[in-house]
Amino acid sequence: MTESGWREPMLATLTDRPFSHENWIFERKLDGVRVICSRSGGRPRLWSRNHRALDESYPEIVEALAAYGASDFIADGEIVAFDGPRTSFAKLQQRIHLTDPQRIEAAGVWVYYYLFDLLSFDGRDARPLSLRQRKRLLRQAFEWESPLRYSGHRNGDGQEFFAHACRQGWEGVIAKRADAPYRGGRSGDWRKFKCSRGQEFVVGGFTPPGGSRIGFGALLIGYHDGTGLRYAGKVGTGYNDATLRELSARLAGMTRSRSPFTDPVPDRQARWVDPELVVQVAFSDWTGDGRLRHPRFTGVREDKPAREVIRERP
Repeated sequence: MTESGWREPMLATLTDRPFSHENWIFERKLDGVRVICSRSGGRPRLWSRNHRALDESYPEIVEALAAYGASDFIADGEIVAFDGPRTSFAKLQQRIHLTDPQRIEAAGVWVYYYLFDLLSFDGRDARPLSLRQRKRLLRQAFEWESPLRYSGHRNGDGQEFFAHACRQGWEGVIAKRADAPYRGGRSGDWRKFKCSRGQEFVVGGFTPPGGSRIGFGALLIGYHDGTGLRYAGKVGTGYNDATLRELSARLAGMTRSRSPFTDPVPDRQARWVDPELVVQVAFSDWTGDGRLRHPRFTGVREDKPAREVIRERP
C-alpha cells in the first residue's frame, strides 16, 4: 500500500445505546483533529481526513514520527491538546493555524498524537487484518515517546467504561468490532457514545454585532439533508475577540445576496455567506422544530468539507 493509497479514514456511527460485548473493544473518544500519518522511507507526512497536508502545523509530531516510527507505515490517530485532564478542541484551536516555530513556542499549547490504528506497515496492507491484529502491529511500528501516544482500550465492558468516561468529563467512548477490517467511510463496525452533545455545522450567514461587540453578533448555521442546507439556529457564544476578528475577516470574503438555507431564517438583519465554512458547536439538545438549544461555538473545522456535514442521529 502506497503513502497515498488510502481514500478516507474509517468513521464511527453515532448511537445512543451504550453496550458491552466480548467481541468489541472500547477506546476513549478524543476531542481533537483526526490525522492520518504516512511514511515511505523519507520524511513522515501528516494528512487531514480530506487529504490536506498538516506537516507545517505540527512540526513536533513530524519530528517524533521520524525519530520513533518505522521507515514505512500509514497509521490513523487524533492530535489533541489538553485543558487540565481533558482533551480540548477549543484549546487546540490556538495551534491549528500557527506554522511559524516562534509563534508555536509563544502559544504554549502542547499537542500529542494518539495513534489507534494501522493501515500499512513495512510495505504490507494491514487493512484486511482484524482490529486486534492491527493494534498489535501498531505497538511494534513505533516507540511510544512523547508526543506520540498509543491509544489504549478496554475489552468487552463498554457500559461501565462509558459511565467512567462521563464521570471524568470526557467526550465519550468509541466502540470497535475487534475482528473487523479497516474500511474507509462511515461504518457500523465503529460506534460512538457521546457524553455531551456536539457536532459540525456549516455557516450560512451571520448577524451584525450589537453594543461593544466586534465582528459579528452570531453565526447562522445549518446542515445538509436531501433538500439542501437546513437551518439549525444561531450561535452567539463561545468567541473571544481574536476569534471574532479572524472569523469576520473570513466571512467578509464569502458574502452573497441570497440565503443559502432552504428554511426561512427569522432574523431581518441576517447577512448571507457562501456555505463553505465548517464550525464545531456544542449544544444541550435539539428542539422539536429542528433548532439547537444553548449552542456554543468551540472552533473551526478545516478537516471536513461542508458538503459532508449532516445532522448526526443515533
